[in-house]
Amino acid sequence: MSWVYLAIAICFEIIATSALQASNGFTKLGASVITVMSYIICFYMLSLALRQIPLGIAYAIWSGAGIVLLAIIGYFLYKQTLDIPAIIGLGFILAGVIIINVFSKTVSH
Repeated sequence: MSWVYLAIAICFEIIATSALQASNGFTKLGASVITVMSYIICFYMLSLALRQIPLGIAYAIWSGAGIVLLAIIGYFLYKQTLDIPAIIGLGFILAGVIIINVFSKTVSH
């Protein structure tokens, strides 16, 4: 169940950060409320995941997946461009998350 909690935490982190961009510095009420509520759910779910998943592993997966997915969302939703070094760096982050999940003995699914 901890992995489900981590997946939910990642989803709400993505929602929260996307809404944070849309809030325009917390000047738009709807997006600001979504940001705050989503971060609350995100951190609660992350705390539940940490009952079983080691902190460093959970945080690496949570932040790494969030970085890559938000870069993709930023590209499509907010028309933010990514240059080749950014794409390569995101590829390394994604590779790190995959390596942790597939090869690390610290991670037990």
